[in-house]
Amino acid sequence: MKGIEKQILHAVDHLTDDILDFTCRLVAEPSTLENEASVLRVMEEELTKLSFDPVRVPIDPVTLSEHLGFAPVPWSYDGRYNVVARREASADGGRSALFNGHLDVVSPEPRILWNTDPFEPVERDGWLYGRGAGDMKSGVAAMTYAVHAVEKAGSGFKAPVTIETVIEEECSGNGALACVAAGHDAEAVLIPEPMGLAILTAQLGVLWFKVSLTGVPRHVHEAQAGVNAIEKCIPLIAALRDLEAEMNQEVHPIYEGIQHPINLNIGIIKGGDWPSTVPAAAEFHCRLSFFPGKTYDQTRQRIVDTIAQATQADPWLAENQPKVEFYGFRSEGHVVDRNQPAFNTLNDCHREINGQDPGELISTATTDVRAFHYYTQAQATCYGPVAENIHAANERVKIESVIHTAKVYTLFLARWCGIVE
Repeated sequence: MKGIEKQILHAVDHLTDDILDFTCRLVAEPSTLENEASVLRVMEEELTKLSFDPVRVPIDPVTLSEHLGFAPVPWSYDGRYNVVARREASADGGRSALFNGHLDVVSPEPRILWNTDPFEPVERDGWLYGRGAGDMKSGVAAMTYAVHAVEKAGSGFKAPVTIETVIEEECSGNGALACVAAGHDAEAVLIPEPMGLAILTAQLGVLWFKVSLTGVPRHVHEAQAGVNAIEKCIPLIAALRDLEAEMNQEVHPIYEGIQHPINLNIGIIKGGDWPSTVPAAAEFHCRLSFFPGKTYDQTRQRIVDTIAQATQADPWLAENQPKVEFYGFRSEGHVVDRNQPAFNTLNDCHREINGQDPGELISTATTDVRAFHYYTQAQATCYGPVAENIHAANERVKIESVIHTAKVYTLFLARWCGIVE
């Protein structure tokens, strides 16, 4: 390892408290969907403090709807944006890099399952607890301070470096897509998702949809004369479970050996408004994944056909067809070659610090890598800390792995972008 590389890694050691403090301040902001304003302000203030000049990248649904990757959603983008900061090169000869991290988090409800307040970060036994601690505010802190560590060591870059923080990674991907559409790109893109210090080489496609239907309301004293909309959902969900099982039999070679890679999740169900009234309306919202090589349109049609076929066994549903609507994620999966220059550099940096090669992750979820894989020329992957219970109660991240991620990223900057001593 070169002397300058030792210096920048030493700078990370000195910044450990700052990284943890920044993570905690990000976690303390309850940045669920449409509530990201406060965490974005914290991000802007931190970048400004570190002598960056952050800019806001709005999500204009009218303009962005013309993009192939846009996901239509039922909520508003008024006053919502992403934050991007770019450090220009001070010399030539390097390759550009972009760090992307999302600041939105999923709901912590029901909070009764948590041992502590999900938005009051708690450090205990080498772990940091809190909603978003792992997914992925600690990664945002690590990538931000990885760039700062190089500069704190008195060095500059031989290629531009971008810090990009986005919203809606958890539901649409429109945040990252808006940044891509605005021209924010690089030769290498690293996303510090909590991948357990492994390199992502494959991920599934994911889509969201809603099924809604109507029944016939009646007082319960004449319930047999009504049609219970909630109960009419049951055969439809069962049919979708059959589709899930069928799709799991169509295994992509990359996913052989992974148990049940395709998952249907019934994430929301609503219906009725009074215990003594036969419910006249019901709906359920789902997430379904699909293998690389299968398209969103193909999977969408299979869902539509499955619901349509299921209605034929029920006279009421056959005459009163459910409505199937697609919103949010419509993200296709992909597989990339592990043997790419950026991946090899990242691998070498991990080995330099950890003493062995990192693992390879074949993900059964999706990430913002998709925006860069499909709509830029970047070599893009995820590599980030060790976390547990993401999207669950008592989410936590291993603090040591956060610092490890920052060190690997700092070394990556030195070897990929090149630094000016």
